[in-house]
Amino acid sequence: MASHAREMADQARDVAGQARDVASEKIIVARGWAAPRLDAAAHSFEEQLAPKISAALSQAAARIDPAPAKSRKSPMILLFAGVAIAAVGYVLYRRNADQWADTLKESASDASQWVGQKTEAVAGKVSGAADDAATKADEISSKTDSGAEHVSKNLP
Repeated sequence: MASHAREMADQARDVAGQARDVASEKIIVARGWAAPRLDAAAHSFEEQLAPKISAALSQAAARIDPAPAKSRKSPMILLFAGVAIAAVGYVLYRRNADQWADTLKESASDASQWVGQKTEAVAGKVSGAADDAATKADEISSKTDSGAEHVSKNLP
C-alpha cells in the first residue's frame, strides 16, 4: 500500500505540474484578453462618466455653499472700463496723428521756402556771372574791333 500511495503521490505531483503549466498559460491568455478591455473601460469612464460626476459634485457644492453668489456687476464694470479706455486711446491716437500731419506740413513748407530761397540765390549768381561774361565779351569785341581798324589803317 505504501508503494501504491507513492505512485499516486507521484502522479498527483505530475498532474499538479501540468495543471500549473496550463494555468500559467491560461492566466497569460486571460491577461492578454482583459488588458485592452480594462483600458477601454478606463477611457470610457474618463470621457463619459467622470465629467458627469464632476458636474454633479460641483452642483452639489454650489447648493450647499453658505457664501452668497458673486455679483454679475463686476464683469459689466470691467467691460465698460475697457470700452472707455479704448475710446480714450483712439482719441489720443487721432490727436497725435493730426499733430504729426501738421508737423509734416510745416516741415514741407519750410523746406519749399528754403529751396525757393536757394533757387533765387543761385539764379542771382548765374545772372551776375552771365552779365560779367557779356561785359567781358563786349570788351574783347571792342578790343578786337579796334585792333582790326588799326591793322586796316596800316595796310597799303
